[in-house]
Order: sequence, then C-alpha cells, then structure tokens
Amino acid sequence: MPRYLLFPGRHHLLTRFQAEYLRQLAGSGDGDGDGATVVWAVTSANHENTRRNPVPYHRREAAIERFSVLAGLRSVVVPVFDTAVTDRFAEVTLKNVAATAGLELTPADTVVACSTPEVAAMYERLGFPIAGVEADVAPAPARPWDVLLRLADGDPSWRHLAHPATIDVYARYRLDDLVRAVVNDPVVGDEGGLTPTRDYRTYAEAFADAAQRKWAAVRERVRPGRIVDIGCGAGAVLELADREPALRESDLIGVEVARHLFEECVHKKAQGFFTNPNVFFYRRNVLGGAVFAPRSVDTTMTFALTHEIWSYGDRMASLRRFVQAIYDHTVPGGVWINSDVCGPDGQDRTVRLRLATADGTNPARPRTDLASLSPAEAAAHVAGLSTRARLDQFAVDWRFPFAYRPVADPAGAVVELTLGAAMDFLTRKDYTDNWLSETQEQFCGLEYADWKALLADVGFEVGPASGPYRNDWIATNRLDPVAALSTPDGQPLDWPVTHVLLVARRPVNT
Repeated sequence: MPRYLLFPGRHHLLTRFQAEYLRQLAGSGDGDGDGATVVWAVTSANHENTRRNPVPYHRREAAIERFSVLAGLRSVVVPVFDTAVTDRFAEVTLKNVAATAGLELTPADTVVACSTPEVAAMYERLGFPIAGVEADVAPAPARPWDVLLRLADGDPSWRHLAHPATIDVYARYRLDDLVRAVVNDPVVGDEGGLTPTRDYRTYAEAFADAAQRKWAAVRERVRPGRIVDIGCGAGAVLELADREPALRESDLIGVEVARHLFEECVHKKAQGFFTNPNVFFYRRNVLGGAVFAPRSVDTTMTFALTHEIWSYGDRMASLRRFVQAIYDHTVPGGVWINSDVCGPDGQDRTVRLRLATADGTNPARPRTDLASLSPAEAAAHVAGLSTRARLDQFAVDWRFPFAYRPVADPAGAVVELTLGAAMDFLTRKDYTDNWLSETQEQFCGLEYADWKALLADVGFEVGPASGPYRNDWIATNRLDPVAALSTPDGQPLDWPVTHVLLVARRPVNT
C-alpha cells in the first residue's frame, strides 16, 4: 500500500465518484491515519474568476477539507501556481509539494491519481505508478469539469454527481452563481482577459503614464462619498484620488475585468500604495449585471471603457444597459464622469485620405494570417508597413468591415472612405504591439450627439463641462506627418474631434 496518493488537478468541483475511488485507493475509510495520505496538488491556485479557473483557491481548499472529513480521508492540500506550458510540469508540482508541505514524494511511496493521459505520462516518465481515477472505470463516470459545465448550463443533474462537500461550500458562498456567470461570460476569455493577444504589461504602463492627465481633468468634478472607478486598470487613478485630502473620508473602489490588471491592483494594496483604509477592488464584468446596489454610488469614473463595451458587447444595446446600470447605482445628485474616444460629427460622409507610402514597406497584398504568428512577429510585421499599407492590413484585421476605394494617384497614396472609418484607422494605426487586440475594437461608434441623446434618454443631465474635443498631440505627432484629409473634390479638411468628456448627473429629485 502506498504511503501517499498525489492527486494533481484544478479541483474546482469534487464528485461522489472521487470520494469512493480515493477511499478504496487509500485503503482507509475512517481517517485514522492507517491509510495513505492524499496530497491534493491544486493547480492554477493563483487564478480565479476565469472560464478555466472560476473558483478561487481558498474555496477549493475549503471544499477539499470538508470532502476529506466526510470521506474519512487524511489529506494535505498544496497550492500550485499556474505555469507556462512545460513538459516538466510533474517536477514543478513535486517541488511545490516539497516546499509547501515538506513532503518529498518518490515513486517508492507515492501513487499518482490522474485521469488526464498527457499529465499522467509526465509522472510515469519519473517512475511513479498511476491510478487513472475516471479513466480506470468503464463506462467512465462524469469528470469533475463536465459536472461543473452541467451546473453552468443549468442542468440540475450536477447535484446528483457532485459530492456533498462541494454542494455545501458552493451553497454557502454562492459559488454556483459565480460559476454560471464566469463560464457563460460572453466577453472575458478563458484566461480572464478581453482578448488572448493583449499585452497587459503594455496597457498597465500606458494607464500609469496617463493617470495624472486623467485625474487632472476630472478631480474637481468628483463628488466625495462612495467613488467607483470602473475599468480601473492597475489602479493608477485611484492612487491619485487616495492622495486628495478632500477625499480622505471617501470609499475608493476599483472594478476591473482583466485578471492581470486586477491582480496588480490587489498587489498594490498589499504593498501599501494606498493610505486610505477604505480602498477596495472587485473583479467583475460590468456587462454581466449590476455590480452595486441602487442609489449607492456618489461618483462613477470610467476612462477609455465605453468603447470596449460597445465593441465587445452588442454595440448600442450593451452600452445602453451599461449606462442604465450606472444611472441605477448613482445616488440622486451623484455624477458619472466618462472620458473616452469619440466619433467625428458626420462620420458617415465620404472623405479622401492621403497616406504616406515611403515610411515602410508596401507589399502587393496584406497578410491574412497574422493570428497564426506570435505576438512579437505580428507586431514586427505591422510596424514595418508604410502607413498606406497599414490601412490595407487594417481592413483585413478590423472586426468592423468598411469599404474604401483607391483614387487615381501615381503613388497609390489616396483612398476614399467614410470619415468614421478613416479616423478609426488613424487613431489605431500606431498600436502595433497590440494590433490584433486593437483591431477588435471600434473607437468611432458614437458621435457626441449620439452620446447626449443616450444619456438624456436614460435620465442623466449632461453638464456644461461635457463636450467633444480633439487631442492635438495626436493630430500633430501621429496624423500630420503621415496623413492628410480632404473632401472628395480635394478641399483640405482639419482633423476632427477624437475624444469626449461627459459629466452626467442624476437629477436630485429622481
């Protein structure tokens, strides 16, 4: 009989089958120490709220401990942080067990319980005997992940397959609702981001660089009390709010959907970046439903967020639901401050766009396989294109199709297209590091008039500080050197607005 059973896995859900199987394999049913000790190596222990890992580690651990008591098993639970794909996964797990629990597991005293052939093979190469768990039985019982998916699909049969320990912990901590929300999330990917190609390190750095400018634009319009930054990134704006003496009695709350950025917020709080004790962070997808109670928030801030809701959701329908949710959670007299990109007035009119051809290569045709390249390779390819060739590549990769027509020109530098499509390209053309992510978004979905109509329809009052504006730095440094805009008959046009600031108040008497 082995001394230990090593049971690696994510262990988001435990089953009745596992209890009976492990009892027989451990050779003890009373937990008196005579049987083998089950070593639960809980992988992806640092991940939560993602499709691949919906349940946080501490809840998984709680369910395992209760499972062990009910099943009469002696258990040791070890967290194993997520690692890059490696054929040394078995060694990494064994080293985690040794470092965390002080157990040096060897093939002489340990059987590995694992139903995943690829993982089991890694332990077999190290000489460990393997017990196949579900793979040992014919017909094979439902695997834990399949049972979890039944829960997410609303199939009540999951309760008959799940172990009472899981059912109990799920009920007490409302994990069944969490699993349904996360697994069925229409926006967030398996690893907790909006797109799998997004480099969140780059985004965090950009947020930090722009935080001073963003805070300076809104600080005088922030109403003290409960202050929420939705889409807070790595928390850079809240760091500045934390330094405001007038807000020292306020609650500062950050909401972020991307796991990478949320984890950075939590890390900053743990490291003492904030002096206000009432700083809180939540990982939520605002498209998934209300985050805050009605009439409970004094100030909501959103920076560069609403275009993502438009792009990744159902455009106006999703954006309206979001605006309605903000209105609902705002106290009477409270304020929503929104800063984002904005479409130009009359964006459907046809314009001519002259683009540089000498600032990069000009392939005969754009690539259609960028998604098959590594992020670095894709970025290098796009960065090497001329501005004119980059438009052709944008037309292939952008998720919002548009038409454009080359105009007779010796250099092939002039095209006709709508003003909105032109500005969507021009305000995105320099984001080569995250090209495949950025081409999933639309910057110019709404004009300012559309914004005013939407806010008024929901019930907000649009304050006098609101309005569209042009980022002149972008015009001077990004547009003028490589592009020119004109009417179809050749009359020069100024660059239109690129951004909007909205200060919306919920009327006091509502």
